[in-house]
Amino acid sequence: MLDKNGIAKRIAKEIKDGYYVNLGIGIPTLVANYIPEGINVVLQSENGLLGMGPFPFEGEEDPDLINAGKQTITTLPGSAIFDSAMSFGMIRSQKVDLTILGAMEVSENGDIANWKIPGKMVKGMGGAMDLVASAKNIIVAMQHVNKAGESKLLPECTLPLTGIKCIKKVVTELAVLDILPEGGFRLLERAPGVSVDYIKSVTAGKLIIEGEIPEMDV
Repeated sequence: MLDKNGIAKRIAKEIKDGYYVNLGIGIPTLVANYIPEGINVVLQSENGLLGMGPFPFEGEEDPDLINAGKQTITTLPGSAIFDSAMSFGMIRSQKVDLTILGAMEVSENGDIANWKIPGKMVKGMGGAMDLVASAKNIIVAMQHVNKAGESKLLPECTLPLTGIKCIKKVVTELAVLDILPEGGFRLLERAPGVSVDYIKSVTAGKLIIEGEIPEMDV
């Protein structure tokens, strides 16, 4: 199985040269540390930053430079800082090529629930609703199962939805999966040492397996 950094490293391989990319809170923020060499990417943070770099080394943090998850970050040469209204203008006008989000649940139809567990205190939806409504391409970085060992890849989400039929791909500690337009999780890759049968056993939604499934290259 992959750890959180392994998930982020695998997702970084999906980023293409010239992309503008928004990184959501949680595992997605780690992607900034694994951008492949030779790839020119501009990372956008919804609190008002274009040109986000990797996390700072200990002792080099600037408390005034944070991402949307309030983590300290670095900036790259040519970066720009602006208000959140301009940031969401970029998002809503589809200037962002790829959005990488965390999730509590994803359905086989591409629905996502990532902002609220009923009965638990939450800070609010944040920018998630705007991101899922406007993004051209969304990849979810998440754990395959919850703390109780129950699948988070479901026939239908049980938690309040953030967006409907908007997710294209999911990367977990066990697998890389496409969500097909007609519904269903198509298994593309499996984590090193993880069997297809095990992935079947922890995927509640419709799982589509075609041919031999290669191991991830991470």
